[in-house]
Amino acid sequence: MQICDKCGLPVDLCICKEIAKEQQIVRVFTLRRKFGKIATVIEGMDEKEVDLKALSKELKSRCACGGTVKKGCVELQGNQKEFVKKTLREMGYTLEGEG
Repeated sequence: MQICDKCGLPVDLCICKEIAKEQQIVRVFTLRRKFGKIATVIEGMDEKEVDLKALSKELKSRCACGGTVKKGCVELQGNQKEFVKKTLREMGYTLEGEG
């Protein structure tokens, strides 16, 4: 049986990722891009603790839109702000202005 180095629990019971999610304050906002296009930006996640590419893939799948990871932020096409906030809360993240 493998033991987690950080929390000392067996790897299958490890809670380090959940704690990392709760400790990060995530900010979700929209930007106006070239040609008047709207982009939703998610920032404030530690790249070492969270796999941003996997998170981006999950959010793009749930929102049915395109997107990318740039400079430690996840960018999604279109105004997905409210849906992304709801989805991130369900995933266990703490959003800016909450808790």
